[in-house]
Amino acid sequence: MKNHHKLFFLLTLLFALLHLPQGIYAQQKSSKSKSKEKLYEKGEEPNQIIIKNAALINTEHLEFSPAFYQNGIVYVTSRRSSGAVDPKTGETFFELYYAEFDVEGMPMKPQEFSINLNSQVHEGPVSFNRSWDKLYFTRNNMSKGVRQSDKKGISHLKIYEATKGKFDWENVRELPFNSDEYSCMHPTLSPDGNRLYFSSDMPGGYGKFDLYMSEKVGDAWSLPINLGPDINTAGNEVFPFMHESGILFFSSDGRKGMGGLDLFMVNISGSKWSKVSNLGQPLNSPRDDFGFILNPEGTLGFLSSDRAGGYGKDDIYQVRLTRGLSYFNLNLELPAKIVSYNEVTNERIPNAAIYVFERDKDGFIRGNEAYEVEVKPSIDNPDQLELTLSRKSAARLGEPSLRTDPNGEAVTYLQAEKDYLIIAVCPGYKTRELQYSTIGEKGPQNIRVPLEESQCVTVLGQITSDKGEPVSYAKVHIANESSGEEQYIRTNIDGEFELCLPTRCQFKITAEKEGFQASASQMSTEGEIDLNKPVHMKISLGAVEENPFSGPLHTGSLIVLENIYYDFDKSAIRSGAARELDALAALMKQYPEMRIELTSHTDSRGSTKYNQELSDKRAASAKQYLVSKGISPDRISAKGMGESQIRNHCTDGVKCSEKEHQYNRRTEVRITHLGAPVEVRYSEGDPFGNK
Repeated sequence: MKNHHKLFFLLTLLFALLHLPQGIYAQQKSSKSKSKEKLYEKGEEPNQIIIKNAALINTEHLEFSPAFYQNGIVYVTSRRSSGAVDPKTGETFFELYYAEFDVEGMPMKPQEFSINLNSQVHEGPVSFNRSWDKLYFTRNNMSKGVRQSDKKGISHLKIYEATKGKFDWENVRELPFNSDEYSCMHPTLSPDGNRLYFSSDMPGGYGKFDLYMSEKVGDAWSLPINLGPDINTAGNEVFPFMHESGILFFSSDGRKGMGGLDLFMVNISGSKWSKVSNLGQPLNSPRDDFGFILNPEGTLGFLSSDRAGGYGKDDIYQVRLTRGLSYFNLNLELPAKIVSYNEVTNERIPNAAIYVFERDKDGFIRGNEAYEVEVKPSIDNPDQLELTLSRKSAARLGEPSLRTDPNGEAVTYLQAEKDYLIIAVCPGYKTRELQYSTIGEKGPQNIRVPLEESQCVTVLGQITSDKGEPVSYAKVHIANESSGEEQYIRTNIDGEFELCLPTRCQFKITAEKEGFQASASQMSTEGEIDLNKPVHMKISLGAVEENPFSGPLHTGSLIVLENIYYDFDKSAIRSGAARELDALAALMKQYPEMRIELTSHTDSRGSTKYNQELSDKRAASAKQYLVSKGISPDRISAKGMGESQIRNHCTDGVKCSEKEHQYNRRTEVRITHLGAPVEVRYSEGDPFGNK
């Protein structure tokens, strides 16, 4: 073992070291290059795995143990140049920092994560639940702000829990299985939040530090269970990370490896666990490698290492796996049979088109191939535009993933531990959406999709000018003259609309658009009608202006981005909330001369001066995101409006709910220059322009 003291330094989170010799880190490591783009590749396939130093967050000090949080990572660092210094390590006490991702998933300039959690002792690593409102973290044994020690004067480590409040993390409490006589550290939460895995040197283990698991029982935690000799050794098992796939990653110095701490994995998702395996090069090096995390898709991760070529004592590295979890040679595919049938008669339905889409953690379809982006005037307020993301109609979904055979069956494979959206389309039946999950599933999957016979007439319509050109975003009024019911819709970019009208009724369908003469058409669904065949309709509008522009965009148009949310007192865009900015970037690429003024608004809490400064930062954050998507910065002016334009009653001193305050934390876009009108079309593929 290369350096006993340094290894033990890591095993106790680099800070429970009151019992170790002075000057543990006095000796310097070998000089390291400053290359920011050092790549490590494995296998014959180029770029199967790429590892890069996270250069913007690493320093000459220690950065380690990242955890995914929102749109970035929270990690442990001793980067402070001033403050209390641990005399046993020669480093300032470790604190938690947060760094948001850029478009490539690389951490950007960091900021302090929490004032309440960072203290005069060491904090970290951390683990979050999937809703980001609860965390578990390691800290020196403390009581009422005073560090505690055992009978030998050693301050051990404990695991604490905290919940997210309105302003910061609060309600810090230690977990019940902690002790003053031994350490519990490095917590990692299972995806469902019901199990906590951690490392401890409590009595009764197989080695120095073992991995344990505790189950949540109500609001309490059970007595820890040792994961056993198949995982634990006579050495140290530390820094566990539980992945959505059921793989437990951890570090150990008790198994054959490349040197120091090595990264290992074991699949514990089934009734029978897999064998522990070393992750090998390039994830492991001759030095210490630990604190590995991986996103749910298995494509982006991070690890901590003091390998050669870094910036300091321990650095954080980005890991990209171009083949995802298949890199680990796991059997993650499940055979699946999809059966379409009549929900009333139970008869199988042949030749049904089956679309299978993977859903991400925000509920959206991954890759966006089923969505289209449109800019439409609001039905209620035509002066305000809405940027919408909606699923394509069945007619626009393109070729299906599968079709059912004469027995109504379609056979495919689904990835384990994934969420899916299955869409079944068949003439004479209503389109059916079915959410399906393979999380926790094993073996062959049998998926039944019931279809309801259609009792309405499908109408595929188009609004055109008298010259035959499509009229985009025309307002269409559908009046059922038999029942008196009314509805309004808008056409898409191609002037198209789709309706499903009940039978045995008379309808009047009216189309209107500024610059055109309104026009109406009568339609009847009475008599013998083949519900399996759509009815095609065209309505022509005569122009009343010389050159009417049928699109909704013009200089001065205002687009309100309702779903760009910020946490109170934060300038970073929430994870998953940048989807509308993706759509805006795609729109600006379609209009290469478009210039915009981007304004950010806060709620009324906090001082006027502070809110102005915060909104300036938020506007800059949104602009930075658009620039990262390939939009030239000189096309975007960004400014903050502070609390000067509150949209509801939640002004200073008014008691409001968090949802009401959130309504005011918005981003607005005003078009200051449009240029020549260019057709805005999002057809096949990714409407956001991602490769």
